[in-house]
Amino acid sequence: MEEHIVTKRRKKDKYKVATFVLGILLIISLIVQFGGDGFLGTSASSMEEKVETYLTNSGVTGADASGFEKESGLYIGIVNIQGQDIPVYVSTDGKYLFPNAIPLEAVDQLPPTTPTQTTPTEVPKTDEPKVELFIWSYCPYGVQAQGPLAEVVSLLGDSVDFESVLYHDGHGEYETQQNKIQACIQEVAKDKYWQYATSFVEDIYPACSSSRDIECDKTESLALMQSLGIDDSAVMSCVEERGADLIAEHSARAKAYGVTGSPSLVVNGVKVDTSRNAEAFKTAICSAFNVAPETCGETLEGSAAAPAAGNC
Repeated sequence: MEEHIVTKRRKKDKYKVATFVLGILLIISLIVQFGGDGFLGTSASSMEEKVETYLTNSGVTGADASGFEKESGLYIGIVNIQGQDIPVYVSTDGKYLFPNAIPLEAVDQLPPTTPTQTTPTEVPKTDEPKVELFIWSYCPYGVQAQGPLAEVVSLLGDSVDFESVLYHDGHGEYETQQNKIQACIQEVAKDKYWQYATSFVEDIYPACSSSRDIECDKTESLALMQSLGIDDSAVMSCVEERGADLIAEHSARAKAYGVTGSPSLVVNGVKVDTSRNAEAFKTAICSAFNVAPETCGETLEGSAAAPAAGNC
């Protein structure tokens, strides 16, 4: 755990960059109208130019849009901001920009809400709080929450039982695979999971979310596990033999809690509504101790500005 703490603090600045990059697109909200009447005779190159112009006029400097192609009735391309590649979607008439798209065929697989279920307003206190972060591994909002929570893991260490719950795969096969990989790392090498999650946020997500390639996800994941000293053979055996069962259990847990959005934070069995920054996460978790450790008194840096809210 000490090694993890040192590694995490060294990478804190990279988290700030990753959070900034994701936040830039999230300030666009769910759907943004560019204005005007769109284009007559739209093309991929004109879409790239218009996206760059829009972001520049919105105060985003150095944005580079490229690789736009038509797919499923939209133009899909990449925006590079501060070295981070992020997929974006534009309507074919050039009038609307979407920072995220979810396949509609995934809707029927989402855990249903339970209208009669009520959520307690207070989190019960325990000696060792149980903290569950419910996410889809490639949901940008879930990724945005993993980084700050990893800071809290570094601070509180073994005094809290932390877990990522990979309960849904709305983005495709590459997300299904990554869900299983992260679930299995927590089975095979739990002490190194948050080191893996840290680097996944910084390196694998930017590379493979843009390509949406299952081979990219596998290759990068294997390389990362090897670099961290995680037994990648054991993890991939778990993926093949137990991955589906683990994700089914995660999905069942989400349904039991009434979780329908990534990210969702559950502390001691209660869904917690809090800002998605390290200090807010720390405060919510530290309030769940019978006797809070001294480290709860530390203020986590870079937590003043909460990223934009949103869910997959």
